[in-house]
Amino acid sequence: MSESRIRRAEIAIEQRHVDRVYARLAELRAQAEAMRARGYELGRGAQREAVFEQASMLYERDMMVFHANQTLQTLDAEYEGLVFGKLDHSSSEPVYVGRLGIRDAEFNNLVTDWRAPAAAAFYQATAEEPMDVVRRRVIRCSGQSVLDIDDDVLMPEAVPDDMNVVGEGALMAALGRSRGDTMRDIVATIQKEQDEVIRAPWRGVTEITGGPGTGKTAVALHRAAYLLYRYRRQLGGAGVLVVGPSGVFTNYISRVLPSMGETNVELRSLGQVLDGLDATRHDPAPLAAIKGSLRMRKVLGKALRDTPPDAPTEMRIVYKGEVLKLNAKELDKVRRKVHSYSHPPNRSRVRAAEALLEALADKAEEYASADGRTIDRNELITELGERIDFHRFLVTWWPVLYPAQVLRWLGDERRLARAARNVLKAEEITLLSRSLADRDREWTVADIALLDELRVLLGPPPKRRRRRGSEPELEQQEGPRRRPEHYDEYSHIVVDEAQDLSPMQWRMVGRRGKYASWTVVGDPVQSSWPDPEEAATARNQAFGARTKRRRYALRTNYRNSAEIFELASRVVAGHAQPDELPRAVRTTGVPPQIRRVEPDTLEDATQLAAKELLDDVEGTVGVICAMDRVPEVSRWLASHDDRLKVVGSLDSKGLEYDAVVLVEPTELVTESLTGRRVLYVALTRATQQLTVLASDDDWLTPEE
Repeated sequence: MSESRIRRAEIAIEQRHVDRVYARLAELRAQAEAMRARGYELGRGAQREAVFEQASMLYERDMMVFHANQTLQTLDAEYEGLVFGKLDHSSSEPVYVGRLGIRDAEFNNLVTDWRAPAAAAFYQATAEEPMDVVRRRVIRCSGQSVLDIDDDVLMPEAVPDDMNVVGEGALMAALGRSRGDTMRDIVATIQKEQDEVIRAPWRGVTEITGGPGTGKTAVALHRAAYLLYRYRRQLGGAGVLVVGPSGVFTNYISRVLPSMGETNVELRSLGQVLDGLDATRHDPAPLAAIKGSLRMRKVLGKALRDTPPDAPTEMRIVYKGEVLKLNAKELDKVRRKVHSYSHPPNRSRVRAAEALLEALADKAEEYASADGRTIDRNELITELGERIDFHRFLVTWWPVLYPAQVLRWLGDERRLARAARNVLKAEEITLLSRSLADRDREWTVADIALLDELRVLLGPPPKRRRRRGSEPELEQQEGPRRRPEHYDEYSHIVVDEAQDLSPMQWRMVGRRGKYASWTVVGDPVQSSWPDPEEAATARNQAFGARTKRRRYALRTNYRNSAEIFELASRVVAGHAQPDELPRAVRTTGVPPQIRRVEPDTLEDATQLAAKELLDDVEGTVGVICAMDRVPEVSRWLASHDDRLKVVGSLDSKGLEYDAVVLVEPTELVTESLTGRRVLYVALTRATQQLTVLASDDDWLTPEE
């Protein structure tokens, strides 16, 4: 029988099993819909029951509807490519591996969840350690249809006469497929070194390092899905937080976890970690380095202790016909006394009131002593403390402060100079104040960590009391309970591109993980943060006193062709040791194109290169340029195919495209304090083809 006929016959065998699985899936879906309908019926019945029975029926209704909706959500999320693997053992029945576990009506196993121990051999078995697996088969489906299969034989001596083997292995086939707008999960092609990381113990800190294309991000996300499956009781309730470098990146990976049935995960970029804000703009590298430094803690701490710009500088109040007066110097002394207690200002208004009253009592005693009189100090404090004019002064002199308000104060260079004395250099003060002076300017990604620091330093503003009867009715929710603002009790935190987090950003993320275990993913060679030692200090503080740390290194670059990665390795040679760079495992025979262009022809050259690559590949084409060039390049390519994506150098981290046009690489080097590392990132985004448009050769010469 020919190879093609054998393949068709084997596909037909797998199709019959896949049909059984989807038929059972339809039954489970119908059961969940019936449960939901029954829950709503209970709710309508509860309205007719006595009050003491109503609460019980409503609770039962809520539980039925909630669990039914969860089941439906899981079944819908796993519909595409539900079955993707099969293990043929030498001493037991075959095991089908998929996105979730499914049994038939008699509880016979139809599909084993990829995270279950019984499926571990699908990822861990090798020819050296086959784990009783004779044949490992990858099944590629679209919807309910089996498109293709690929086999690996791990125990050749145990292959029975009637077992057919087809294909050349799943991994290399997967590497050649085109990329879309979002990252695919890799549950069908996880490699042994990756699976070891995915299934590592959940407690403590798991650090994953590896160069471009080693699958770090995919491994971290699959680890989150595995941990939620394996340790649902410990981790599921508090939830998992995934922090990525940019909104572009989080959009790119947004479908990975839902596609594996995990929805109790929050996905945020660094500009979104602080509730209510979504910053996408990046500061120039020198400014970002100032804002990200731990020195800003001291600056912010001094800034909030300064007198608010609109606060009165003199206090006058009449007591028993005498005017008691506190001047600016005396008020400043009172303010310093209140701040000396080191309590958050928004929790210190009572102390501020007490200190003001004591200062007024001192002033009254001073006046009385000069006239040979005495006063009742306690009586004065009690009477003035009840006066409306005193409280009107207090709320303007010691106002409730908000993070954005205090940070904007530092746009005043004189005020910033007071706060940054002996902390920042004069040129740094000027640069920082100018960036904060424009009140219409949107917050940058680096600003978010400063605002979060101020949020903690200031303390929460007083809650407004609700008027009686104004409480909103609680709506019955059909999904997970919404977490409170500034939630800090996540059970597990995943940090991707961790090498780029500034010390202040580590402090921000660390606040969300007070009780969490961690998965931290990064590559020092790709770092855009100029002071790794300072960042390491802040990172260790974020992890806390957790003693259990494990480190894994991924060494194989599955993304780039060897031809593309050779160029990337050359430009970063002065910043990395050979053992810090991964090994590209495939060749395409297509070297990157380097085109010398004149600046005045760059627009036409970019359009031409983009069109050529769109014609050559089936998937996405990325056009990567310096951050400040993004609007311009986007205009050049506005009328092109939807498969074309324009992205700045910093936002390209973690992304991948079938082909890339890199515009003016020298600009990527000069815009960053770690320029060649940023260029290295941009050069390693392409899976198949790379075209570089450059008006000079400076970027090609590695630094000594």
